[in-house]
Amino acid sequence: MLKKSRQYLYWVQNSVFEGEISEAKYKKYVTELKKIINLEEDSVIIYNLRTSKYSSREVIGLEKGGQSNIL
Repeated sequence: MLKKSRQYLYWVQNSVFEGEISEAKYKKYVTELKKIINLEEDSVIIYNLRTSKYSSREVIGLEKGGQSNIL
């Protein structure tokens, strides 16, 4: 996960990455993540922050702990 994520994004801390990514690279990244993780046990949470008023949250794999607020 670390090596794959560093190919697309900047490492911030522990398991946190950030950066701007094109739609095509985003789709490729998600496809590659799905091949790496165990979709029944692992989870990757992607926050898409387009503007201060619009954001979305995507969970790949197992949803853990329910919904959370972004602070």
